[in-house]
Amino acid sequence: MVIMEEIQKHEYFMRQAIAEAEKAVEKNDVPVGAIIVYEGRIIARAHNQREMLNDPTAHAEMIAITQAAAYLENWRLRGTTLYVTLEPCAMCAGALVQSRVNTLVYGTADKKAGACVSVMNIVQEPRFNHRLEVVPNVLAKECKCLLQKFFLENCRTK
Repeated sequence: MVIMEEIQKHEYFMRQAIAEAEKAVEKNDVPVGAIIVYEGRIIARAHNQREMLNDPTAHAEMIAITQAAAYLENWRLRGTTLYVTLEPCAMCAGALVQSRVNTLVYGTADKKAGACVSVMNIVQEPRFNHRLEVVPNVLAKECKCLLQKFFLENCRTK
């Protein structure tokens, strides 16, 4: 029963991240959404804003980490869980380690740039002073479909 409750919790919060990802599409950016949960509450939510801000670091995870640190008034995000629709890249994975997020839950793997399992595993590197628990493939199909649809539509219009 506990396992089922955990799955339902992860799916609930991943759906919130998917809703954020859909906002990125409206801004012509890659649909990646992230939320950060602390003590059962969402304390940060973000989506990719690279196009809007003309900032290569404006990934959903980076923006959410900044919001969560402001909310907690602490750069150490101990006790938090980050939900994101796509496996984080090296930059975002490094930020997760540096900010001491406890758990990473991601939707779909990134076979080209994923730095949490697919290409490398920064968040569980034993030589670092902090490692995250990783829960992969939560609502993976939905997350993958959102990305595929975005890239198919953008390839046709360019």
